[in-house]
Amino acid sequence: MEKRKFKELVAEVIDELPESFKEKMKNVYVVVEDFPSREVMKQQKLRSAFNLLGLYQGIPLKKRGVSYTNVLPDRITIYQKPIESLCGGDEGRVKEKIKEVLKHEVGHHFGFNEKELAEI
Repeated sequence: MEKRKFKELVAEVIDELPESFKEKMKNVYVVVEDFPSREVMKQQKLRSAFNLLGLYQGIPLKKRGVSYTNVLPDRITIYQKPIESLCGGDEGRVKEKIKEVLKHEVGHHFGFNEKELAEI
């Protein structure tokens, strides 16, 4: 899938998020990359670039206090090639997987850990 089309699907998924989610994402930006970098793979202790579909980097809402000022925006990265590989390139399946990954990473932004997200 062309990068442009994949980014369009990501934008559609963001537009479809509930307003209550979007209101809490004022200082978050979403980017698309083909694969995680070597640095990210090392940080996440991954052997294969295909094992990471998305990544939240930032300070979760639950951990922000009065000193939370003058900070860079949080970042959610969606990794195109691992998602496409998992979905066999089917556009409908790709969009559903983007939705799943984005909601998971937004959950991290809200302050949920992996265990809590699995329970939701």
